[in-house]
Amino acid sequence: MDFKRAVCIVALVLRNRKKRRQRKFRKYWIHPLTSRRFEKGFFQKKYKILREHPDKFFNYFRMSVASFDKILHNVRPYITFMDTKFRKCISPEERLSVTLRYLASGNSMKSLYFEYLIGTTTLSEIIEHTCKSLWICLQPTYMPEKTEEDWINIANFYFERTHFPNCLGSIDGKHIRIERPENTGSEAFNYKKYYSLILLAIADADYCFTAIDVGAYGSNSDSSVFKNSNFGKRFLNNQMHLPESATLPDYEEVGPLPFVFVGDEAFPLMEHLMRPYPNRNLSIKQRVYNYRLSYARRTVECAFGIMANKWRILHRPLDVKLDFCDHIIKACCILHNFVRQHDGKQLNESFQVSEMQGIASIRTRSSNNVIDVRNLFADYFTSTVGALSWQYENI
Repeated sequence: MDFKRAVCIVALVLRNRKKRRQRKFRKYWIHPLTSRRFEKGFFQKKYKILREHPDKFFNYFRMSVASFDKILHNVRPYITFMDTKFRKCISPEERLSVTLRYLASGNSMKSLYFEYLIGTTTLSEIIEHTCKSLWICLQPTYMPEKTEEDWINIANFYFERTHFPNCLGSIDGKHIRIERPENTGSEAFNYKKYYSLILLAIADADYCFTAIDVGAYGSNSDSSVFKNSNFGKRFLNNQMHLPESATLPDYEEVGPLPFVFVGDEAFPLMEHLMRPYPNRNLSIKQRVYNYRLSYARRTVECAFGIMANKWRILHRPLDVKLDFCDHIIKACCILHNFVRQHDGKQLNESFQVSEMQGIASIRTRSSNNVIDVRNLFADYFTSTVGALSWQYENI
């Protein structure tokens, strides 16, 4: 062994010894405050009492006792663990409880520690795993892939609620605030000057999400977010089982028109995707069309607003790793659908537009055939059978 190599080895050994001497050793195996969880923790002291008062239970967990039990029944196999000889495992009830409270309140891990007396590292692992399990268990039932019959039922209800025929739902994207990710450049820095991930979603007339895509960085262009999303690719490849074209109600003279989604200026005009006319020198008919499309498109904005006001973790920047952020957003979306279906609309829900920022508009060129489809919808909205008595008051 040469002299230089020997010197390097000795220097490395001495540096490691110094680090070991400087290393902070744990003062406790379990902190005295944490060790009192079974007698002083929130779950052990107040969970059963909360169940006896349904209104307080709903305010705390954002769902009814019956809904909590139903979710617990479905997710229990995924969040049940074995005791070890060192400590008892945390029960599925407590795991679900602390996860729902984290999503509902938006409290930090440190804040929840003093409530549940569970270490912050353990809390983080529990919440991430439970959020992931919630999506796995509930998505096949509460956000399943739609069949042609499902789309037709959605379109019928959409027309009843919004007076927009052949509409399968509204689509929009929202920026979810996050803390600056580690080891990244400006990928997540959006045009609003903060870091975000984009939630792209389709909502029906009952403010439930029918499809979502999560994880695109906030700096991505709007068109690429849609085209590169999972349902965007399926949409462009005609793999979403959309119904065949149909005539509009009592308006058979123009023939069948395609079923469409409605979006704002951020999305391209396509055969199955309608967007507004550009806001330049619009005729009365075009302004009526824009108003009717905006009226129909508000369902996805309301869905975002309801979700963010119920699951208040979305009201602040997410301060966890990116994969964890994805699990949180997906869990909020599927819980939103679950609560809407089982508990319905509560009096304390707000239908205001979400505070999360939308994606910016883009300009695209469309084929003449697609432009003709949009013009035919505009003709219907100003015809004797499709016009609404109050639509001209709002243009």
